[in-house]
Amino acid sequence: MSIDRAQVLAWMDEDPDPETREELQALLDIDDEAGLEDRFGERLEFGTAGIRGALGAGPNRMNRALVRRVTAGLADRLNQAAGAAGARGVVVGRDARHKSDAFAADAAVVLAGAGLGVWKFSDIVPTPLVAYAVRTLEAAAGVMVTASHNPPADNGYKVFGPGGRQIVSPLDEEISAAIDAVESLNDVPLAQPDDDLIWTVPADVPEQYLSQVVALVGGPAERRITIVYSAMHGVAGAMCLRALDEAGFIDVHAVAEQFEPDPDFPTVSFPNPEEPGAMDASIALAQEVEADLIVANDPDGDRIAVGFRTAGGYRMLTGDEIGVLLAEDILARGAMTQGRTPAVATTVVSSSLLSKVAAHHDAEYAETLTGFKWLAVAAIDAEDRDAIMVLSYEQALGVCVGDLVRDKDGISGIVAMADLADRLAADGRTLGDLLDDLTIRHGAHVTQGRSVMLEGDDGEVLVQAALDRLRSNPPTSLGESPVIQVWDHDAGVVTSADGTVEPIDLPPTPLLRYVAEDGTRVMVRPSGTEPKLKFYGEAVHHTKSNDPTAARHAAAGKVGAVLDAFMARAQGGAKV
Repeated sequence: MSIDRAQVLAWMDEDPDPETREELQALLDIDDEAGLEDRFGERLEFGTAGIRGALGAGPNRMNRALVRRVTAGLADRLNQAAGAAGARGVVVGRDARHKSDAFAADAAVVLAGAGLGVWKFSDIVPTPLVAYAVRTLEAAAGVMVTASHNPPADNGYKVFGPGGRQIVSPLDEEISAAIDAVESLNDVPLAQPDDDLIWTVPADVPEQYLSQVVALVGGPAERRITIVYSAMHGVAGAMCLRALDEAGFIDVHAVAEQFEPDPDFPTVSFPNPEEPGAMDASIALAQEVEADLIVANDPDGDRIAVGFRTAGGYRMLTGDEIGVLLAEDILARGAMTQGRTPAVATTVVSSSLLSKVAAHHDAEYAETLTGFKWLAVAAIDAEDRDAIMVLSYEQALGVCVGDLVRDKDGISGIVAMADLADRLAADGRTLGDLLDDLTIRHGAHVTQGRSVMLEGDDGEVLVQAALDRLRSNPPTSLGESPVIQVWDHDAGVVTSADGTVEPIDLPPTPLLRYVAEDGTRVMVRPSGTEPKLKFYGEAVHHTKSNDPTAARHAAAGKVGAVLDAFMARAQGGAKV
């Protein structure tokens, strides 16, 4: 594919950033066809999570010209939807990544230029605060400039709809179409930065958020535990420490070298608490101060990591363990219900343990597609039934505690986990002891994830071939247990071993799920952004000797073996 030089020059003419104009001029000067094709061959895709990618010039990179174009499309869609959108305004926040300040400023002047009011934060903020502000200010939408826990070279643009929840289809397609309809940026009206339509988010909004986070755990109390906290070079540090302090946690030690926002993330190879090595500095400090609890946010503050002290050191919890521990605690205490029926929710690729915890406490349970955009829908559905979502989570370290926001919130999640650990400590117990209780009651539920990249020119073809292979020749057993259900979420049907076929009450998505008689499950789906297959496995093992450690070890061995065999089958090798 050859890129038209006139197309590049036209983009440069509209680009307000001298750095990216110079980048393109340098490529033109040396006739770098590959470099130009990489930047102009396609546009970064706008989806339900907004848009995200590497910084650089052209429509296939994150840059000021693209942000203006995306914002112009968003503004057009909002103005089409409701005449009141302008008065309600759009909340705009940003993290501390490279170019985030410029992107947020561009978003504000484009929105105001389109006649929309703009509620703009004056400084860096964590993502949950933007979601909260959209809901509290009853804004028409929200924009958060962030790439969450992506590498330093990336940035992104996340869109919240009314109520502060992520957008869902078909709104993402409608916004994407509006973006494509923007002809020339030179014709997009821009307001001045001090325009009357650009307002500062009231100072009482973050104060209200903090007070409501503390209220989730019953307010300040006398605390016993020592905590280590890492902000992972992100923007949640100051607010999270304030929330912990106002909840009564005074013995908190921040990882100093990771506390200040730094877009280069110098102490970690990948700024994601799930990645190997990301929590090493936190564990080292915890050992030094003999901390009871380790907590961390990802760079934009919407995810959490949690670890606790054991006899042999520190153990980091999985996302599933964090979710079920919080659910067990909230439901057992009858907390956060506001007099309504409690509900909990998670996603199809998370552990099935949450459903059993919910049943034990007579709570409603919902299972959604992956992503908090769908968990927010479940919260709204619960509200329509006069129930209340007290806890929702996804296995990738995202939790939403209570009904404060309609997205994952790493700040309230950390305060809730600290509160739970502190109350357990008062009884001489730990998070590990509560996990043991759940294992004895419901069996050990161990989840593992794997992925395989099918690279090359035909990578996407290989991904589809693997899914087709599983559909045409599904496994009849997982390990030693026969398969009793096959869920084809793309076709929207679940087929039982007796041949019964029933519809799946979820939107279609390319996901296959296999459930065995003993509770073992395997799920596979393609990545939405690269030629990769993602595998999710879960094994359940019931202890007969009240030995939760042995039960977890047995379940871990089972799920690992099943995943190895299943991955081989998907790629045309050994059978399960």
